[in-house]
Amino acid sequence: MQNTLNTKAFGKNDIRGIFPTEVNSELFFNAAKGYVNWAQEKLSKIEGQRKSYDEMLFCVCMDARLHSKELKDAVIQGITSTGANVLDLGLAPTPMGYFSEFAKIDKEITEGKVPNGALIITASHNPSEYNGLKMTFNRASLSESDIKEVKEYTIKAYEDSKNYTYRTVKEGFKKEYDIISNYQDKISDMFDKIGENIKIVVDSANATGGIVAPKLYRDLGCEVIELFSEPDGNFPNHHPNPSDEKTLDAIKKAVVENNADFGIAFDGDSDRIGVVSSQGKAISGDKLLLIYALDLINELKARGEVPTIVSEVKCSQVLYDTINANGGRAIMYKTGHGYIKSKMKEENALLAGEMSGHVFFKDRYFGYDDAIYAGCRLIEIVAKNKKQNKDFDLTQLIEPFERVHLSQEVRLKCPNEFKKAVLEELEGKICDELFNSKIKEIVTIDGLRIIFEDGFALIRQSNTEPVFTLRFEAKTKQQCENYQNALCTLAQELTDKHSKAKV
Repeated sequence: MQNTLNTKAFGKNDIRGIFPTEVNSELFFNAAKGYVNWAQEKLSKIEGQRKSYDEMLFCVCMDARLHSKELKDAVIQGITSTGANVLDLGLAPTPMGYFSEFAKIDKEITEGKVPNGALIITASHNPSEYNGLKMTFNRASLSESDIKEVKEYTIKAYEDSKNYTYRTVKEGFKKEYDIISNYQDKISDMFDKIGENIKIVVDSANATGGIVAPKLYRDLGCEVIELFSEPDGNFPNHHPNPSDEKTLDAIKKAVVENNADFGIAFDGDSDRIGVVSSQGKAISGDKLLLIYALDLINELKARGEVPTIVSEVKCSQVLYDTINANGGRAIMYKTGHGYIKSKMKEENALLAGEMSGHVFFKDRYFGYDDAIYAGCRLIEIVAKNKKQNKDFDLTQLIEPFERVHLSQEVRLKCPNEFKKAVLEELEGKICDELFNSKIKEIVTIDGLRIIFEDGFALIRQSNTEPVFTLRFEAKTKQQCENYQNALCTLAQELTDKHSKAKV
């Protein structure tokens, strides 16, 4: 029988698409079944013997989108239909799903089982019409190859349901569990009252951060001014994407008006952080990572340790150079939380981050991206510095960035089907004459990062949307704009060429 299940929403890092045409209950039910079957095979190989479905336990949570409840129910039904079991974490940030694999949960609740993975219904920062599914297994996010395998298992689950009459399977149990209280208690114990005399503004964008972060930060001793804490899948105040500076207008104003030390903004599922300085200026992801990196380097330097820190191709060269100059080891890799987590593990890195605001702490934490925890670390850094200098401001830690001009992220629309061909043709046309500047190197680990003596030009495929993302850096604004104009013009010409050829 020909497969008719629409699986185009399977991506490199997760499943994501528009509801209900690309993601819907049918897809998520079968994806959950496929995932469990895939996980059962993996566990059986790890343990050296066949793993029974009724021994397996998976945690499920969702973001605040209007259709997330429907999709969560489909995922739970898919899991339990195999005989595997579910802890339903309800509405919770994505990091709570990750945390569930590390949390100490009463064995009476789990019936002696240890969570084998988490399935998280979210489309992160995408518009409200999108939804998606993030998956972890054995305390790690699924890799690109893992997701390809789950896709095949999903198709098989769908085909089997159409072709065969299944034997009767005893459904697994489903129990609700309050992971948020567990998390808040754990993090409060880790940081104690570090936030005393610190005032912050927290903008949760009517997503998931508001049900966790404000209370936690108050427990740490902070004075907290809340913005848009109530979950609302319509996102009535602004889009939940702090890497888009237009969404930060309210928090910038509130930080300045309340004379706060800084502001924290969350994306739709609270795995990405946005930060605003006391002057109401956005601090980009690479600048924020440098703040964390320098603090970590200083902490470990006394023990004679050199921390490895991973970041991605969109970040400023200043980040890498400053980390290395101060005694750290900086590594550049692909954009995407799955790629970064894999590289962290490979390099035994203690810290990683992306321009988008994903920050990963292995130092004193579990290694996944948790914007709420990242906020705690920032509170700690500011409090530590204010004890030495009452006039301290975060911007004092990112002074090296003042020596260069870094563009905002440029987004150029391109249908997914043309991205690869456009990039390949573009690479063949890259030359010194195009930019009126000597090219030192072209890095191809993720798109094209063209490195010059005084900066770089980058173009890469978005992992989640039909666009190219571009970024530029140079010693002067004029030269930065020169690089931007040259690459954007050529990329647009090639995109138009391929689009017209298709027509």
